[in-house]
Amino acid sequence: MKNYSKQREAILNALRSTDTHPTASEVYAMVSKSLPNISLGTVYRNLDMLTKEGDILTISVGDGNSHFDGDNSNHIHLHCKECGKIFDSPMTDNIAGETISEMGFSPEKIVCVVYGICCDCKIKK
Repeated sequence: MKNYSKQREAILNALRSTDTHPTASEVYAMVSKSLPNISLGTVYRNLDMLTKEGDILTISVGDGNSHFDGDNSNHIHLHCKECGKIFDSPMTDNIAGETISEMGFSPEKIVCVVYGICCDCKIKK
């Protein structure tokens, strides 16, 4: 781990301990339990730095919020338009591979969001 502040380390640990893809406010609620003096502004600044440094992913699913993911490996995000949950799914090496190589592009990170309805919501309908 890089030389992180106590706050940044707590934020990173909180994100890596969940699979819920929380918003900044939700990260703040998680971290403020162990660091009651942390401010929402500090959480936002650290989330921005962790994203820029490649330690976390920032995901936009069109709900007006940024969501954060402590798993920075290449994987697909599945967003249920009914319940709003975001699920992780493994990514094969071939996703968009031909198009990317035909364009001569060298990807560094792939963030993919697939929109639809999860199996729980389909059952409820």
